[in-house]
Amino acid sequence: MKQIDLNCDAGEGMENENAIIPLVSSISIACGGHTGSEESMRKTVQLAKKVGVAIGAHPSYPDRENFGRLTMDIDEATLKKSIKTQIEILDSIAIQEHYPLTHVKPHGALYNEAAKNSKLATIIAKALIEINPTFSLWGPPKSALEEAAARHKILFVAEGFADRTYQPDGSLTPRSQMNALIDNPTECVKQVLQLVKEKKVTTTNGSSIACVVETICIHGDGPHALVFAERIHAALKESAILIKPTYASS
Repeated sequence: MKQIDLNCDAGEGMENENAIIPLVSSISIACGGHTGSEESMRKTVQLAKKVGVAIGAHPSYPDRENFGRLTMDIDEATLKKSIKTQIEILDSIAIQEHYPLTHVKPHGALYNEAAKNSKLATIIAKALIEINPTFSLWGPPKSALEEAAARHKILFVAEGFADRTYQPDGSLTPRSQMNALIDNPTECVKQVLQLVKEKKVTTTNGSSIACVVETICIHGDGPHALVFAERIHAALKESAILIKPTYASS
């Protein structure tokens, strides 16, 4: 039977998170870089524990002003310290709540830059293993993040997106472009089922490329996030596809 880890980014102050989280199998929690406080982290961990959803850290460039969506010119030591601090704060809260973290997924510009920048990917990988080498690292398939994970013997989880369009080279369409986001629920469900069933995705020029992923993200801050989550959850169930955290795949 096919399975997929359906995930969303959480702890970002969105009103619909309480409704979305029970529909997914994993969440990545904002831990102070782009947004989030210890209070929001704890509340999100508690909600995830209540509904049995796996949790991970969602560190960012330390840039709350721009929600972590702009690349920062920051030295390696400062960036690594920031990433470690973000993860450690959330990890401490998770331990206190007796509901441990399972993964680390960079946010926004940090995610996109680390996908193609080996040096940046290595900073993230080293921060992860210095905290807990059993955490998995999430990122795009065939990316610098995947390569860094392999070099440091970290479990890597390849991630696809339900609500973002893809370029012919397999990268996400930049948010600065008008066609970056999918706002039609039917198209969103179609892309998810294609990723899971065919291990492919249709790009912006109409071509179909290989895209093998283990988890698929719904952006919790999107205007259609709850509708997308409901429709995707239902479609996966109807297709007899298990919605299950990656750590529980064996």
